[in-house]
Amino acid sequence: MSKRRYLGMDLSPLRSRDFRLVFAGGTVSGFGSFITYVTIPYQVAKITDDPLMVGLLGVCELVPLLVMAFVGGALADYLDRRLLVRGGEFALAALTGVLLINALSDEPHLWLLYVIAALAASVDGLQRPALEAMIPRLVEPEQLPAVMAIQSLGFQVAQLGGPAVAGLLISAVDLAWVYAFDLLTFAVSLICLTLVRAVPPPPAADRPSIRAVLTGLRYAKSRPELLGTYLVDINAMFFGMPQALFPFLATQLGGPKVLGLLYAAPAAGSMVATLTSGWTGKVHRHGVMVLIAAGFWGLGIVGVGLSNTLWLTLFCLAFAGAADMISGIFRSVMWSQTIPDHLRGRLAGIEMLSYTTGPLLGQLRSGLMARTRLGVTGSIWMGGVLCIAGTVALAAALPRFLRYNGKDGLAQKKAADAEYIAANT
Repeated sequence: MSKRRYLGMDLSPLRSRDFRLVFAGGTVSGFGSFITYVTIPYQVAKITDDPLMVGLLGVCELVPLLVMAFVGGALADYLDRRLLVRGGEFALAALTGVLLINALSDEPHLWLLYVIAALAASVDGLQRPALEAMIPRLVEPEQLPAVMAIQSLGFQVAQLGGPAVAGLLISAVDLAWVYAFDLLTFAVSLICLTLVRAVPPPPAADRPSIRAVLTGLRYAKSRPELLGTYLVDINAMFFGMPQALFPFLATQLGGPKVLGLLYAAPAAGSMVATLTSGWTGKVHRHGVMVLIAAGFWGLGIVGVGLSNTLWLTLFCLAFAGAADMISGIFRSVMWSQTIPDHLRGRLAGIEMLSYTTGPLLGQLRSGLMARTRLGVTGSIWMGGVLCIAGTVALAAALPRFLRYNGKDGLAQKKAADAEYIAANT
């Protein structure tokens, strides 16, 4: 194999018509959603001038997410997953419309921003497990590492372009126009999802119930390597997620015009990691790679907190974003290659909690710590130090996660799927 192919991306999953549609619609919709993702904290900061009030957005999102992710996971294992995803897009578009109307008022309501954040998190909790459970059905199992990289690339294009455009729009036009731009992107995703063929549930699917949710939780508990992916990511994001402080960090580094750059820099690093991700398909010690990447994420965040210049801050954010992307690729491969299809929705709900609760609680952590003597930058670098320390502790506490080999996981999933089909046919 040539070095170029080893480093480059595998684009073979794009031969699947339905995967192409989901990828295209998600990328466009994600681009608009990242614009709103930047705009809401900016609007809260503009109204309150308080980092804790921005951090409280994460709390508003976390509470409904803790419930709805389990509900969404159970529904994803029982209903047509495409319909759940499409319904979620309709609901998110409607909530963006409310944000637009609020921005048009002479005195926008602060409480409404928190309500919309909570409702959007609820919809996301219902929609995301279905989307993640649907993807493995659209491609071959052996293509999943490439699928994770391709999806990540689309996410990074949205994460890189959305905040950059948001920064330009926020400084140039009224906030209502910013929300209007996001609203238009939903039209593309809805058209794409309408064209995707149905993705029916597995045979003899479990009805949504508390018992079905507990079945998913028991399965997750029985897999220490899966628990490792959850715990490592929660640790990294709780201590090392400083985004609630970006509006205030931007003030120190150049004002609103650099706000979009701060949000976009991690995506730039992630994109570089993705475009050179061909090597990830040849690495099977996934647990080791997740731990190493989490440590490098913490190191990048330490650099962000200690930097006092814009270019160095952006470089450290990009470095952290690249590390996070490597961690995300290996975590996603572990999830997608090893979890049986009849449990995929419920486990996707648990996964969603793992990669969303950390950042949401991390926003609150960073906001609270910023109000102490540490200040904004001290809150950031201290979080990075704690992230590294937590990663080292988890490596020592999770020996099975450290020893995990992807070849064994793929064989385990094939055996579990075959056993389930044989028992229900």
